[in-house]
Amino acid sequence: MTDQTALKFNQVTVVSLTTLALVTRMPWLMAGLGAAMLLGALRPQTAPLRAAYRALSPILRLRANTVQDDPRAHHFAQGVGGTFLLASALAGLAGLQVLSALLGVTVIALALLNLTTRICVGCLMYFQWRMLRYRLTR
Repeated sequence: MTDQTALKFNQVTVVSLTTLALVTRMPWLMAGLGAAMLLGALRPQTAPLRAAYRALSPILRLRANTVQDDPRAHHFAQGVGGTFLLASALAGLAGLQVLSALLGVTVIALALLNLTTRICVGCLMYFQWRMLRYRLTR
């Protein structure tokens, strides 16, 4: 089961914080968000973005919209996004501003794609990886 409202909350948070980090050139913010996303991908029950959603949803009057879905695909996508953000932060700290911006804008674009069209590129990557693994092991 997957809460679609929580996914949207995460995407809006990722777009907002990544944009803020890029505009203000705060690689530490990018690193923190990337680390939070990776933690959420590896240990969903301790995900900082999930905790923020649970704390803020009553205040923002967000209602859960739970659907039958494989959450592993979303966790994988979150891990890919977190990895890109950590790479962006490292590039920014190393003075490679163009690379940092490209990686950050990629995350923003993919999160916006998912938010506006429900196309999750990271989820598609996950299912392709599972298909490849299946073909290689049979």
